This record gives sequence, C-alpha cells and structure tokens, in this order.
Amino acid sequence: MHIKSLKIQGFKSYRDETLVDPFSPGLNLLVGRNGSGKSNFFSAIRFVLSDAYTSLTREERQALLHDGASAGGGGATMSAFVEIEFDNEDGRFPTNKPTLLLRRTIGLKKDEYQMDRKSTSKGEVMSVLESAGFSRSNPYYIVPQGRITHLTNQKDVDRLALLKEVAGTKVYEERRAESTKIMDETNVKIKKIADLLQFINDRLSELEEEKEELKQFQVQDRARRSLEYSIYQRELKDIAEALEAIEEERRRDIDNANTRREEFNSRQAEIAGLDATLAAHRQRLEILSIEHRQTSGERREAVKAKAEVECFIRDAEEEGKRGFDRLGKLERELKKVEADINDKKTELMEAVPAWEDKVAEEKKAKERLEVVDTKLRTLVGKQGRTTQFKSQKERDAHLRKEIESRKGVIGVREKRAEEVKKDLGNAKGELENAEKRWEEGKAELDERKEVLRGLAEEWDKYKKEEVEKSEKRKDLWKHESRLESTVKHAADQLKQAEQDLFSTMDRDTSRGLKSAKAIAERLGLVGNGYHGAIYELFTVDDRYKTAVEVTAGTSLFQIVVDTDDVATKILDVMLKERSGRITFIPLNRLKDQHVDYPQAKDAIALIKKLDYKPQFTKAFQQVFGKTIVCQTLEIAGAYTRSHNLNSITLEGDKYDRKGALSGGYHDESRSRLDAVRHVKTWEEKFNAESAQLAEVKTALTKLDQEITAVISKAQVVDGKRKRLVDERQALVEGVMGAQNDVDRVKTRIARLEANLEDQESSARMLKTEIQAYEEELKTKMTQALSGEEVQEMEDLQDEAGRLKRELVDLSASVGKLASTKALLEVDLNENLSRRREELRGKVEAFDGSAPQEGPSRDLDARRAELESLEAQIEELSRKIGDVETETESLNEEVANAVKRREQMDGQQADDSRNLAKQQKNVERYLNKKQMLEARKNDCNKNIRELGVLPEEAFIENTTSSEKLLKKLRKVNEALKGFAHVNKKAYEQYTSFTKQRDELIERQTELEDSATSITDLIDALDARKDEAIERTFKQVAKYFEEVFEKLVPAGRGRLIMLKREMAKDDDMDVDGEEEENEGGVENYTGVAIRVSFNSKNNEGLKIQQLSGGQKALVALAMIFAIQKCDPAPFYLFDEIDANLDADRRTGVAAMIDELSQTGQYICTTFRPELIPHAESYFGVVFNNSKISNVKSISADECLTFVEAAEQIRG
Repeated sequence: MHIKSLKIQGFKSYRDETLVDPFSPGLNLLVGRNGSGKSNFFSAIRFVLSDAYTSLTREERQALLHDGASAGGGGATMSAFVEIEFDNEDGRFPTNKPTLLLRRTIGLKKDEYQMDRKSTSKGEVMSVLESAGFSRSNPYYIVPQGRITHLTNQKDVDRLALLKEVAGTKVYEERRAESTKIMDETNVKIKKIADLLQFINDRLSELEEEKEELKQFQVQDRARRSLEYSIYQRELKDIAEALEAIEEERRRDIDNANTRREEFNSRQAEIAGLDATLAAHRQRLEILSIEHRQTSGERREAVKAKAEVECFIRDAEEEGKRGFDRLGKLERELKKVEADINDKKTELMEAVPAWEDKVAEEKKAKERLEVVDTKLRTLVGKQGRTTQFKSQKERDAHLRKEIESRKGVIGVREKRAEEVKKDLGNAKGELENAEKRWEEGKAELDERKEVLRGLAEEWDKYKKEEVEKSEKRKDLWKHESRLESTVKHAADQLKQAEQDLFSTMDRDTSRGLKSAKAIAERLGLVGNGYHGAIYELFTVDDRYKTAVEVTAGTSLFQIVVDTDDVATKILDVMLKERSGRITFIPLNRLKDQHVDYPQAKDAIALIKKLDYKPQFTKAFQQVFGKTIVCQTLEIAGAYTRSHNLNSITLEGDKYDRKGALSGGYHDESRSRLDAVRHVKTWEEKFNAESAQLAEVKTALTKLDQEITAVISKAQVVDGKRKRLVDERQALVEGVMGAQNDVDRVKTRIARLEANLEDQESSARMLKTEIQAYEEELKTKMTQALSGEEVQEMEDLQDEAGRLKRELVDLSASVGKLASTKALLEVDLNENLSRRREELRGKVEAFDGSAPQEGPSRDLDARRAELESLEAQIEELSRKIGDVETETESLNEEVANAVKRREQMDGQQADDSRNLAKQQKNVERYLNKKQMLEARKNDCNKNIRELGVLPEEAFIENTTSSEKLLKKLRKVNEALKGFAHVNKKAYEQYTSFTKQRDELIERQTELEDSATSITDLIDALDARKDEAIERTFKQVAKYFEEVFEKLVPAGRGRLIMLKREMAKDDDMDVDGEEEENEGGVENYTGVAIRVSFNSKNNEGLKIQQLSGGQKALVALAMIFAIQKCDPAPFYLFDEIDANLDADRRTGVAAMIDELSQTGQYICTTFRPELIPHAESYFGVVFNNSKISNVKSISADECLTFVEAAEQIRG
C-alpha cells in the first residue's frame, strides 16, 4: 500500500486545485525554495491522516483556508479540501477495492470526511487507517521540520515517555484509569449500602412495636370496611336498577326515533321525487309555453298569410277577369286583324294580276304608240327634210349623223339597262335574304314562346319546393327551440348535481377533479390513458350503497390512469396552474390480489356486488378487495378476526382488520353515490339532448343551404325568363325590320323593273328611228311625201291619237290598280302585319309571364295555398288547444305537487322538531346515565379502595340502611382512637425486610466486583511493564543496528535508567538489566551513549555531542522506532539539514534500504538522496504566493539543489 496521488485545493498556500500524480511506491523527493509551500504540502497530508488537526475551532479552520486577500489572490477561499488516493492492491484497507480515496473538507462551519466519495465519520476513518497499519502510538512516520531538533534536545524522561507511547502504554493507562474510576464508584456504593443496612435494622425494631397496635386497628377496620361494602353494594343495586330503567326508556325512544327517521328519510326521498317531478313539469311547462308561443305566432302568420292570399285571390280573380276580357279582346282583335290580313291578301292577290295585266296592256300600248310615234316622227321628219335639205346628199349625211347619234344613245341605254338588270339581281338577292331573316325571326319567336312556357313551369316547381322546405324549416326551428330549452334545463340540473357532488368533498379535491378532467381533455388523454374517478367507473345496487360509500371513503375520488407517466403529465400541468390536489391510481403499478373470501351466506365479498369493466379490476381490488359485507357487526367481527379482512354491514358499521370499530348514523341525504348517479343521469341527458340539438342545427344549416339553392335556382330561371322577355321585343323589332326590308326591296325592284322597261323602250324607239332613217337613205329625196306616205301619216296620226287615248285609259286603270295594290300592301305590311305582331306579343305576354307579373296565372296555386293555410290554421288551432289543455293539466298537477310538498315540508319540520326533541331526550338520558355511571364508578372505586375484604363482608346483610349507617358511625368513632397508628406497619416491615435482603446481596456482588477490578489493574500494570520492556529492547536493538550502519566505526546504545541508578550515572545497564520488583514505576528515563570512532569505548552522552552528531543520533532513534513499529509510508521534511556530507550519504543509503519495503516522501536541499529517488516533484509559487507542484526530472532536481547550495554558500 502507498500513496498514488494527492489533490489539494484552498488549503493554505494551495489556492487552486493541485494534483500531485503519480507517487512512486519507493522514494519520492520534493524540492523547492523556502516559503514555496513544501511544509504546507506535508501539512496537507497530516491534515487528513494524523491527529494534528483534530477539534479545530473556527479561527483554526480559518487559518487553514487560503487567504487570497493577503496573498493578492483576488479574495478569500470559503472552503478547502485535501484528497489522498491510496493504492490498495495488497488489500490492507478492508474495502475490497484496488484503490481508496480519502478526502477531508473544511469550511468556516464544516469539517467532514469522505471515503470513496461517500460521507463518513472521523472515527470510521481512523479505524480504517489503524486496520491498514497507521499506528497512533508511533507519530514518527511523519517527521516535520524541527522534529529532529526536538529529539536531540529531549531529556531522558521525555525519551522514556516516547518509548511508552511507542509501546502503546497509553491504551493500558486509559483502561487502568477507567478501572480505577469504577473501583472508586464501587467503594462508594458499598459504603452507602452499609449505611442503608444500619437504618433498615433500626427501623425493623420500631416496626415490631407498631405491629401490635396495628392488629387492634385492623379488627375495627375490618368491621368498617364490611359495613361500607354493604352500603356501597346496596347503592350499586339501586343504580343498576335505575340504569336498566333509563336504558329501557332510551331504547324505546331510539326505536321511535328510528321509526320517525325512516319515515323522515322516506318522506325526504318522496320530496326529492316531487322535486324531480316538479322540475320535469316546469320544464315541460316551459317547453309548452315555447310551443304555445311559437304555434300562436305561426297561427298569426298563417292567418295573416291567409288574408293576404284571399286578397290576392280576390284581386287575381278581378285582375283575371279583366285580364281574360283583355285577352279575349286581344284575341278577337288578333283574329279580326288576321282575317283582315287574309282579306287584304286575297284582294291583293286579285289586284296584282289585274294590275299586271293592265301594266302589260299599257306596256304593249306604249310599245305600239312608240312604233307609231316613231313612224310618224320619221314621216314628219322626212316631210320636213324636203324643205330642210337642199340635196339628197345633205339629207343622207344628216340621216347618217342621226343614225350614229341614235346608235350612241342606244349603247348608253343598253349599258344602263345592264346596270339596272344587275341592280335588279342584287335587289332580288336582298329580298330573298330579308324574307329568310323574317322567317327565321318568326321561327325564333315561336321557339321563345315555348321556352318561356317551360321556364314558367320550372319557376313554379322551384317556388313550390321553396315553400315546402320553408315549412320544414319552421318545424325544425320549433324543435330547436324546444331542444335548447331542454338542454338549458339539463345543463342547470347537471351543474346543480355536480355542486351537490363536490359538496361531499373538500375544496382542493373538487378543484383537482375538475382540472384533471379538463387537462386530460386538453392533452387528448381521455380514453387514451385517462379513465376518470373511481365513482365514474362502476354501478352498485342501492342495497349496498352505504357499505360501498363507507368502505371507499375519499378513495371514490381517486382517478384511474393506465400508467404513472399519464399521472405525471397531468400533475405537472396542475402544479403549474395550481389547480387543486388529487390522487391517481396508475394501473401499471398495481398487482393482482388474490383474497381468500369466506365461503358463507352471511359474508359476501363487496367487490362482487360492483359492476365495472374488467380492465379496472386491479383498481377496484385496491379499494374494495379486502372488504366483505356481513349482516351484523358481531358476524363482521368474527370474520375479521378469522380471515383478516375488513368487514362492514349494510348500515355502514365497519369492523377494521387493524382493530378499529366505526359506525353510527349515516345521512343518506348526502350520499355520494346518489350524487354521482344524479351527475351521470343529467350528464347522459345533457349529452343526448346536446347531440340531438347539434343534429337539428346541422339539419337547419343544411336546409338553409338547400332553400338558398332553390331560391337561387328560381332567381336564375326568373332571370332567364326576364332576359327572354326583354329579348323578345328586339326579336319582334327584328321581324318587323325584316318585313320592312322585304317591302323596301320589293319597292326597289319595282322601280328597277320600271327603269329597265324605260331603258329598253327607249332603246327600241331609237332602233325603230334608226331603221326608218336607214330605209329613208335607201330612197331618193323628193320634194313631198308620196300619197301612200301621206295616207300612212294620216293613219298613223289617227292610230297615235287612238293609242294615246287608250294609253291614257290604261294608265288611269294601271294607276288606279297600282294605287289599290299600294294601299293594300301598305295596309297589309305597315298596319295589319305590325298590329298582328303587337297583338301576338301581348297574347304571348299573358302566356309567358311569371306569377308575380301575371296574377291570373297563379290563381290556382293561390287557391291551393289558401286551402293549405286553412288546414294549417285548423291544425295549429288544434295544437294550441292541446297545448293549453296539457298546460292546464300540468299546472293543476304542479299546484297539487306544490301543495303536497308544502304538506310534506310541514311534516318534515314537525319530524325534525320531534327528532331534535328526541335528541335532547337522548342527551338528557345520557346525562342522567353519566351521572349514575359516575355514582356507580365512585361506588366501585370506593369498594376497590376498601382493599381485600374480610369473608364476613360477603355475607348477605338484611339490616336496614339506617342501622348500617349507625353501626358505621360507631366503628368510625372507635377508629379515631387509632388516628396515629401506622397502618402500613406490616407492609413496611415486609418491605424493609425485602430491601435488607436485596442490599446484602448487592453488597456481596460489589465486593466481588471490587476484587475483580483490583485483579484487572494488577494485570494491566504487568502488561504495561512487559510492553515497555519489550519495546525498549526492540528499539535498543534496532538503534544499535541503525547506528552501526550510519557510523560503521562507532557504536550506539540505549540505556534504561532506574531509581537506584540515579545516584550513579556511570552504572552500566546494558541490554540485560536485572528485573526489579518495582517494575516500570522504577524507570526514570532512557539515556543514549554513542561512540563515533570506537566500538569498545564507553561512549558519550548525547549532551556531549556536536549538532551534526546529535542530528544523526536522533535519525538513528527515528529509524529504530520505525523498524520497531513499521508504517505504510513515511514523510520526512528536511531531516538531513544539519548533517555533514558523509553522514548524509549514510542516511540516504539507509532511506534507500528502507524504501524497498515502504514509501518515503522527503524534502531536501542536499543532493545525496537524489540518486536513490524514483520520482521528483518541484514546488513553485507565483507573485501572488500561490503554491503549485509539478513533476520534474532527476537532472532538474539536481540542478535546483546545486543552485540552492550555491545561494547558501
């Protein structure tokens, strides 16, 4: 075993944590300048291991802490520790570990030890150190500075004390002191016992005389006690009879009270039923009131709607009548217009051929007239040219010129005719297009008429659907109002039921239950680890209700969860929110319980009467598993004792298996299970009604959407209808415009045809003139016309006149026919056709109009609506009558129930007063009974105080009470003469005799004990002498050996000085001194004689040696002590400081030899130890005077030592 490492922090100059590691199991050298902290290093080890720093005061602990302020280190240290790590491979420490960590920590107010990181006591630390070989009797395994000097200056007596300490005589002396103390205490006790024995013997002599007087007193006293016993017995008999009478009367009153209480409870239950009935009736009345209000409102609305519909029908009938008259008039006018159009068309069809024939005749007449006029103009021109031209040549030239002129005009006329023909073709194309547009517009108008009729039917369908859905929505609104009232009532009742339930528990528990459930819902744990309180998880028959409540107690409010993790989550939130307290039952922490229940009919396991889910079995076993239900408390007690189970009766009287017995009156009006049942009932009603209300609201929302959709569809259809109606006028105008285009184009065609005819006629005339000119060119020029020509001219003039007249007549006929035709066409196209389209539009407006625009069209629907409203009003009136009848009936029932409740309240008040009176009677009985019981107890107490009674006291005494009292007074008078008698003479005599015997026995025991202690002291003295002599011989032997090794040429001895030697110091008492009868008490000291240059020389005393020689002798003494009592390791602080170089070499060799079997940690300023060391450490300190230790090499160590020697030199 050796030190492996050392850790220091805050101790003296070692402010920062300093780790010295690793130490060699052999020799370790520590070097450093003076004041660097080497001595503090050794002090740190002594601080942990030795007794040098025990029982420190506050000031002493403060001195050990690093003072940063004085050292400039930035503040004082508040605590310090030193930790030593030991190598325990050899197992010297009984810890079964390869290493041992030992730490001591101090502060201003603390001083504690730790072993392997665990707190321990100082005594345990010292015990472990002693078991590992750290001897408290050998303080020289740690040799600080100055110890060598102290040893060199020791006197012989001090050296003897040192050997005694090494020998362990301190232990013997402590035990001898303890034995001596016990011996003194024993002698004191023996003396006290002797004094007590003397007193007791004297007192026994006095008591012999008092016994005779006491005998006479006892005769009278027996008589007194017999009389008093008889009197007390008679009084006890009277008291027993009075108690029995009181008990009988109390039982009768209790039976009456129980009967009244049962009637009271039954009546209370009936009152609760009445309250429930009243609440239900009032709720029903509220619903009926709502229904009455809603139905009345609906009836008012229906009556109002009926009035509106009747007004509408009346107006519609009048409007329809007017409308039908107007429609008939329009249709008749339309028929007349169409007949007129047909007539006009017939007339036009007749007039057109006539006009065409006349036009053709006129055309032919014009052609003939043109030919005649042409021939006539030719003849006239020919006649005129005879006078106009002088020669035929001029004439021919003129004719040719005219021919050419006429040909040019013909070309123009023909070109113009071609243009007219082209315009005529275009006009005919326009006519065809216009007629096509007219026909298409007409067809589209007919198609729009059918579409309008279809849209009107579709609009009627949507309006009907809207009405149906609106009626359905009204029904849902009424149902919603009823449900809202019901839900509100259920919520109020649920709130009241919860308040009743929470009133049965403390405020923290009620808050905890509410918040736990809310938190579980918020965290999503309901049904997922959180199951609710125990009372929510089972049902039980009412017969066992009281037993269950008493058994469970507050456990009813414990919450069942799957795991403790779920409980932890909820509790964390509850702690943050500070919301009450609650107890959880985590199912994963429970175990299945097997209980051996009695197999009997008069004992039933309570848990078997509960109805719960199997998954909660362990929780219910935890609460109810150890309880059985019995018929009576006596049976319950028997089963509790035989089966170690809790037993309970149906009335709630409980026999606990630990011995407690509880019971009494149980107020069922504050039943927790009833409160739980009410909460569950109203919660189920509330949830059911709420779900139904939610469904109704959902249906209403859906129906609103459907109604909105239907209205939207109706609006879309109405919009389409209006758009079609609006577009119809444009179509009518388009048809009329097409008709106008047809008429316009026809007129244009007529003009073009007339123009074409004019052009062609003009061309024909010109061609005729050219032909005549050409024929004239073929003839010779004469001065006059020939007779034939004259005749022809006259004939032509006559024919021209006739043709003109004929043409005038034809033109007049054509004009007349054209005028007639034009009038017919204008009347047909401009008047009759336009009027026909207007009439058709109005008639179609009647057919395609919406109901709101055409009341007559919706008349049948309104009549059907009126019938529906009348039926609805009748049904609503019937409902109102039913509601009023039911309301009247319920009001009557409520009045009866209220009257009944008032009667029952009066009966309850009477019963309460009777019960209170009965309670006062019970209290009076109890007071009277207590008074009698007190008298009974006094009598029994007096009888007990009479002590052991004589036999004659138990003989029945028939003497009257008065005579007994007289006898008692006489006896008491006789006893007054013995007022000063010692009534306890016999007891005292017996007691003192017993004490005397016990004291004699105790005296013998103490004398034997004193003898044993004396023998122990003698044995301890002998052992101490033996230990000192043995230690002296060993130390003396090792001293000679060590000194011989340190000084090979010399010799050293230890001499034990005795009293007879004090006068002759030169007396040789070498190793074999004669035994002395005086033993250790004759030893006066230990002297040292050494010789440095001779083994035979007597030697010198230590006072005669030089300083270096004294230091060497002291080191030899230390090494001898260490060999006598070896330690696991040694600490030497500059032990070679005062030695010469050759002596230091010897000491270094000795330490090197000893380090083979033990660890040495030395400080030095000399180089002799350096070659023998295995590890080297240097102590340094900075400007703040903070020490630190670092590992160095042998060369660095030698360099430091040489530098230190040069400085000293």
